Amino acid sequence: MASELKGKVAIVTGGTRGIGYCIAQALLAEGARVFLCGRDSARLRAALENLAATAGDRVDGMVADVRRYEDCRKLIHAAVERFGGLDILVNNAGIGIMKPVDQLTPEEWDATIATNLSGPFYCCREAIPLMRQRGGGYIFNISSLAGTNPFAGGSAYNASKFGVNGFSEAMMQDVRYDGIRVSYIMPGSVDTDFAAAPGSRPRETWKLTGADIAKAVVDLYKFPQRALASRIELRPSQPPRKK
Repeated sequence: MASELKGKVAIVTGGTRGIGYCIAQALLAEGARVFLCGRDSARLRAALENLAATAGDRVDGMVADVRRYEDCRKLIHAAVERFGGLDILVNNAGIGIMKPVDQLTPEEWDATIATNLSGPFYCCREAIPLMRQRGGGYIFNISSLAGTNPFAGGSAYNASKFGVNGFSEAMMQDVRYDGIRVSYIMPGSVDTDFAAAPGSRPRETWKLTGADIAKAVVDLYKFPQRALASRIELRPSQPPRKK
């Protein structure tokens, strides 16, 4: 039986590594066409080569910085030009700078809010009219449990993810009668290089994986259209016991 995702067009921001790369892999495995972006041209090229080894010409992408509105506009329209439309948007690009407020620079604050919150707004603003033209679509915002659970040193990151949650809830109500579904996914600890240099630390097998988040995206898309799981929280099932 053909997957509901076969032939659909998806954009994945921050899709060159970590959670975004896993989401791109999962969507491609379901038969979708995927357009991804990242800020590093070498990493983008490597990701596209690796994905194309199995997906062929169903994957493409471009260098884009979601902190810039014009980059987001170009990204959305490049994907539509390449694949003929837009059905799915995954706002995954994100950064985390963890410092107390008095040690956080204004530039670090601005970069966190611009990447984690303004980027999804920019992409959604451009994507929604195009999805309406298709008769509907699905927007996934990758948030975090930090969007409901503040912690010391997380002022910028917490603020950005609390914002993503509120943004997603309001947007869901804006577009629900256009056939556009909106879900935000809130992972807990994920074993990626999000907060460390690649290969600089051992893997932590108790944590969630990027593939776990990717499965949530695929499963949510396949839900009956009359039902909307607007918010999903994912946690490691057996984190280390607190001593």
